[in-house]
Amino acid sequence: MCMLCDDEKAYAAYMNYIDAMERQGKAADPDKAMDAVLDQLEADDKKRRDDPANDKTLSPFFCSPVNK
Repeated sequence: MCMLCDDEKAYAAYMNYIDAMERQGKAADPDKAMDAVLDQLEADDKKRRDDPANDKTLSPFFCSPVNK
């Protein structure tokens, strides 16, 4: 749980996942919940990075590094 305590966004997602599982009447396994939440956060981050709107290299003001 220490990994999630330092990251407020991850902790909130973890607690929301646990609450959703309990509302469905299922017993939430903390280890599986942490894996599911971290996988979802990684997928969200990858989707955000791959979004063309967030691609800074498409900006006319982007400078590519010079290879010497």
